[in-house]
Amino acid sequence: MAEQTTAYIGLGSNLGDRSVYINSALKILGDVEGVRVAGVSEMIETAALGGADQGDYLNAVAEITTTLSAEALLKSLEAIENSLGRMRDKKWGPRTIDLDILLFGAEVINLPDLTVPHPQMHLRLFVLKGLCELNAAFVHPVIKKPVSELTARLNGCDFVLHPEKPQLISVAGIIGVGKTTLAGKLAKLLNCDIMLEPYDTNPFMPEVYAGNKALALDSQLYFLTGRKEQLNIASLRPGRLVITDYIFEKELIYARRLLNAQQLTLYRSIHDPIAANITEPVLAIYLQDSPENCLERIHDRNRPYEQRIETDFLEGLSADYDKLFADWKSCPLIRLCAAELDYSGEADASRLANQLKCYAAVRSTELAGNAWPVQRV
Repeated sequence: MAEQTTAYIGLGSNLGDRSVYINSALKILGDVEGVRVAGVSEMIETAALGGADQGDYLNAVAEITTTLSAEALLKSLEAIENSLGRMRDKKWGPRTIDLDILLFGAEVINLPDLTVPHPQMHLRLFVLKGLCELNAAFVHPVIKKPVSELTARLNGCDFVLHPEKPQLISVAGIIGVGKTTLAGKLAKLLNCDIMLEPYDTNPFMPEVYAGNKALALDSQLYFLTGRKEQLNIASLRPGRLVITDYIFEKELIYARRLLNAQQLTLYRSIHDPIAANITEPVLAIYLQDSPENCLERIHDRNRPYEQRIETDFLEGLSADYDKLFADWKSCPLIRLCAAELDYSGEADASRLANQLKCYAAVRSTELAGNAWPVQRV
């Protein structure tokens, strides 16, 4: 008897009677020799991706068992699409039915006409929700994380890779959590640019941490000017991967903590126009740890101006970051516990770097190691 493989198929339709097309595709798929439909998720309605001006989609995920090879299964799916009137005249175009191999067992397949796992499935909430209904514990063969965790990273949104935009990855977290160390390791492993916060060049910050609140606005504006230079849309090259040890949204967190009402009003009048032209990250990493552990790191690195920082201040910052990321919609978000990372070696950073390749649309020649290819269909 031929070996059976469990595979997952994505189904979508945004023309005609969408549910009829999906159910018809499932019926035909179940009649293919060597294929058994084992389960189907609920149908989910979503807006068309890629900025396309077209009707909403109905989407579902099917679990099948099959004795076919992945290539043979693809041919069967294409035949089903053709039989149901699928047109292939342009990318992101409307379609009566769309059938994609999302997963084929634990196999990783890179062929001219077939990439498995589906290259952007980890960015599609409607795909991951369907997979969670069928098998939430299934581990993505490339990212090495269960689909339930990949779903949580999207925070209720769908995302699309945009190779024409700067590929910015931002590491965020409170003072002393280890952002710069992690960002440095990732940049080295990925052979990409890194942009660091200009802490030591800020002439006002030592005075502010010493209690001179009159200079708080100057300090915040110094940082804001640096962000404008580093993250302005015109400053970053399209398609080039860059890692920062901060996220732009932290500026308002610190401004609200350090400025009085009058200073904050003036600051916002300068901040908001700059914010409108700042590059959004394609991925954010929220590095978390207890304020006590962070304070210990602050003392260990012994920057003189930081030694007056107290646990209460770090607790407030931690609460602010939690609030920021509780409703984060700008890009996928990876949450990491710093206490569980081993900074003495590169194993943990290497595993994370391999994941990051899946969230950034960059050419493989620009990354150290093998990048997961961007879907071309």
